Formats: sequence, structure tokens, C-alpha cells
Amino acid sequence: MGFIIKEALTAKEIKDFVKFPHKLYRDCKQYVPVIDSDEFNMLTKSPSLDYCKIRMWMAIDDKGKIAGRIAAILNPRSNEYHNEKRVRFGWFDFIDNREVAAALLSKAEEWGKEEGMEEIHGPLGYNTLNRQGMLTEGFENTPPINCLYNYPYYNTIMNQLGYGKQMDWVQIKLRANEGVPEKIKRINLMLLEKYNLRVLDIKELKGCDKYVDRFFKSYNEGFSEIANFVPLTRKEVEKLAKEYFPRLKEELTCVIVDKNDNIAAFGICVPNLSAAFQRAGGRLFPFGVFHILRGFRRYNTIDLMLLGASSEWQNKGISSIYHTHIASNLERGEIRYAITNPQAENNSSYKVWERYGYEPYMRRRCYIKSL
Repeated sequence: MGFIIKEALTAKEIKDFVKFPHKLYRDCKQYVPVIDSDEFNMLTKSPSLDYCKIRMWMAIDDKGKIAGRIAAILNPRSNEYHNEKRVRFGWFDFIDNREVAAALLSKAEEWGKEEGMEEIHGPLGYNTLNRQGMLTEGFENTPPINCLYNYPYYNTIMNQLGYGKQMDWVQIKLRANEGVPEKIKRINLMLLEKYNLRVLDIKELKGCDKYVDRFFKSYNEGFSEIANFVPLTRKEVEKLAKEYFPRLKEELTCVIVDKNDNIAAFGICVPNLSAAFQRAGGRLFPFGVFHILRGFRRYNTIDLMLLGASSEWQNKGISSIYHTHIASNLERGEIRYAITNPQAENNSSYKVWERYGYEPYMRRRCYIKSL
């Protein structure tokens, strides 16, 4: 098969870049399309572009059809934070053709070398809240909307092209409506009293800027030791707070504050909207927004989106408080399952799920290669 590599520069080319996976995964029932307009804005208007540089390429076959795509990202804040010289790759999708994948990766590698980078790794976005990690197990399952899906042949080709494992993330599926033993509830009440903590009313979180600032300060501190983590900037925080905080559901949210009203720990869950996004097909209008709003009201599965604690409160057992708080809200309710966000396989907090009935759901990999 003949093909050329073309950089996506114009608005039309970037829109074609965004829509390519819809065609590649047309017959895949597990694929969850993102909203095209959101993806276009992510690639062109994200506040992360204040410090990141991004370039995008597509493979075009001899019939004028797209055969693959890739984005390369230079993130100087990440490289400084981790003392590395790495270029990231993301938005990487391709037909089952090794030459296409190799040519796309070569473009990202060449640009990385030109910019003085020593390694390339991915799939990653600008920061930890973007979709990341190539699926290596759980292909039969449908991912949450903030997670990637890919065909199994991706990994075969990555290994053939000399890319090795940097790290894996795991996701599990939990039974969410079985409640919490009374003994655990009593222990958590004692923890609240012992450390002089309280559960923040969600109205306070939504209505007070100081809690938004303190929440993301806690987030930046709590995940600081995670591989590939990048602290969020002020503009990134403002955008996320504006988009997501007004939609938080009381029964799915638990934020714990200390005696000085600083955020000690947090558990934020959201309705699983994968089926709604599949029905939307990448478009909000004319019917996509209806499917998404309906999915936000009627659901039986939730995604455990953000779970963590600020640095000074880690390893003190208080994560049990938000687990218990949310699990108690869901006891004997219509919500049957919960799917965790990807967690680093070496993260000791993963063991907290052993008290629940759970099963493996997905495994993801970040690949790396020397340039």
C-alpha cells in the first residue's frame, strides 16, 4: 500500500485528524467516540498549549483516505519536573499496517530529536487528566469516556518497532451497591474525630473559589510522585473547575477538609456515559446532547474519576472515609457497578479495593524508546 505523511495544519485537516478513529472503529462495539468539537478545541485551544507545543501528522493512502494519525507533544514543564528530555506521542491510531505506524512514529521521533529530546514515550496527552495508556488487556470491555480504546494489533506493532514498557496502569470493576459493614463506618467516624476532619458540603465546593483552589492544590500535591504526572497550571485549573464542578453529584462526591478548611482527601465519581457517547457518535447536535443529558440522569454504573489525598494526609487511612461515604450512598440503590480510573500498577492504594467484590477490567501501557 502506498501512502504519504502529511502534517495537519488547517482547520479542515485537524477536523479530519479528529474524526479518523470514528471510521477506523466503525464496526467495533467497544469504541467510545469523543465529541469532535471538544477534541478539536483540545488540540487547538487548550490552556496547556500555553506551555506545550504540539504537531500532528496523518498517513494518507494512494486513494486519498486517512490510514493513520499521530500527535507529538513537547511538554517542557514535565521534562523539568521529572528531569527528563522526552517528547510525548498521543492521538495515535492506525490501520493494521506496520509501515504506516512506523512512518507516523518516525515523524514524532524526528521532531523530538530536532528539539534535543533523548526519549519518546506515550500514548500521553498534555497532562495526567488527558486520555493516556495503550490498552493491553480487556479488549472485550468498553472504556469510560476519559480512557482510550485500541485494537490488539497496536501492541504487537509497538513491540516490533522497538518500543518497550515504561509503566502500566490497571482498572478494575467493582460491585457498588453492597454497602459497607457497620464496623468500617464506626472506624471512619473515629478517624474524622481523631483528626478533626469533616466532609465538605458539595454546595460549599461549588460556591466558593477558595475550595476550588485548595482542591487542585491537594490534587497537585497528592499525585506528585506518580510517573508522567504534570502539575496543573492556574488556567488549566480554572477551565476544569468551570466545566466539571457544576456537574458534580452530591451522592457521588466526597471531599474531606481539615480544621483549617484545607482539602485533606477527595473522592469524585461521575456517571458512566460511555453508552451515551456511543449514541452521540462524536456529535452534540442534533441529538448527541440529548443522549448525554439522558445518560447523566439514568445510569447503573459510575466511573471513579478522581480519588486521592494531599501529601500530608497520605498513609493515614483517611481514604477509607470517602470510600465509605460514597459506598453508603449507593447501598441497595440502582447503581450496580463502579469502574476505577487507571491506577499505576505499583500504587499501594490499589489494595483498598480488596475489601470489595472486584474483577480486572482493563490494563494500559505507556511505551518508551530511546531516540
